[in-house]
Amino acid sequence: MIDSRLGTDGTIRRRRKCKECAKRFTTRERVERQTPQVVKRDERREDFSREKILTSVQKACEKRPVGAEGLEQLVDRVERSVQEQGTGEVSSRVIGEFVLAELVALDTLAAARFASVFQGFENADDYSAFFESIERGLR
Repeated sequence: MIDSRLGTDGTIRRRRKCKECAKRFTTRERVERQTPQVVKRDERREDFSREKILTSVQKACEKRPVGAEGLEQLVDRVERSVQEQGTGEVSSRVIGEFVLAELVALDTLAAARFASVFQGFENADDYSAFFESIERGLR
């Protein structure tokens, strides 16, 4: 190994040199953290899935002016928040609240889409209450 640096995206970038042919190359390493189990509403447990969160926010942000990089950063922040809980298990409700808070800051309409599924909106009054809570700063 020739050089090692911390990347801006949390990866470790290492410059290396092949012992046989002397060519130089770069490797990137990502620190793998232990994520807690997610406790679902029906008390089932499953592994935390970054991909499931990314898919749900992509659906919420469909046809909205939100870039893929912004979504990746959102999921990074949610994943970090879950890990900072410091417990072996975290409720899916808590994860949903983290996602919702991040979406409100990113795009209000995308947040409303996410909330309609996450909180089970049934009529226009539910949407109205959601937007009023955002205006009051409760989200």
